[in-house]
Amino acid sequence: MHEPTTIDNPGPFFDDLSVGQTLDPAPAVTIDSGVAAVYQAICGDPLALPLSRPLAEAVTGQTGALVNPALVLQVSIGQSTVATRTVIANLFYRGVAVHRPVRHGETLHSTVTIRGLRELSRRDDRPARGLALLGIHTSCVDNGATVADYQRCAMLQFRDPDITTGHNDDLGEVDHDVDLAAWAKLVPDNWNLDPFRATIPVAGETAHPRSSSTTVDPMRDTVTNAPELARLTQNLAPVHRDPALGPGARRLVYGGHTIGLAQASLVRLRPDTATVLGWQSCDHPAPVFENDILSFRHTLLDEHLIAEGRLRAFRTEVEAERTNGSTETVLDWRHITLSA
Repeated sequence: MHEPTTIDNPGPFFDDLSVGQTLDPAPAVTIDSGVAAVYQAICGDPLALPLSRPLAEAVTGQTGALVNPALVLQVSIGQSTVATRTVIANLFYRGVAVHRPVRHGETLHSTVTIRGLRELSRRDDRPARGLALLGIHTSCVDNGATVADYQRCAMLQFRDPDITTGHNDDLGEVDHDVDLAAWAKLVPDNWNLDPFRATIPVAGETAHPRSSSTTVDPMRDTVTNAPELARLTQNLAPVHRDPALGPGARRLVYGGHTIGLAQASLVRLRPDTATVLGWQSCDHPAPVFENDILSFRHTLLDEHLIAEGRLRAFRTEVEAERTNGSTETVLDWRHITLSA
């Protein structure tokens, strides 16, 4: 009887990477109604257009149900984990632009290129590690159109802890200031928001928030089904599936899970949100673990009236209450919406 074979983590590890390298892609993913239903069950986003095919068709003038832009980005991020199987933490996303709406039945493909590498200083109390800046481009297989472009920065393990790579790239800064005029080009063409406006409840401040106003969501949400979301989006990082790999033997929740719950919270409070055009920045100051209870606060940073409706920039901050009763800020997210 043969002994079973154990396959080591294939990586890539930090010391396997080089600047300019494009990694072998993950499988393309067709987003259908089943994928959308599972995502909805996990995040519960009330964004109206992806939930109602008739409403989406009335607004867009095209047949077919829309995919929630958060789900589009979740799949894209999952595909980008061909670079981050050895991830320790994801530090930030920046310049996340959703270039076009995606409809059910469309297939997404992502390429991942290494934009920069920086080895971190060594310490006796932790394994060798480094930062990898990833450039991610997601397109639609059906027609080749660009769907999303962005960068994210991940902290990765070393394969050989004794090696010194010499990587010391300037990975740049995260620009938290939003210029709404620069985002106007991402507003979908030829949308008619009038059918959507007719469905929005009139709610005073909810309908017309003041700039710099902050609203705390009265409903907290519990992080559940974290491995299911990782599997759904083809996230390959073992730390999101095996609790033995997380701090204190707690399974580390994929950062996009927190973002999905945060977007759902915003839409609950701002039901006139038609879609999300992108993320100016997204910082993860602390980890999230399964069964953490999340609290959400949303600040309207800026608003511009445009022909199609209202461009809005929000800052969303999320705090996690741990199972031991401690609390910690886990998300600082600046994102741009199109509202009626």
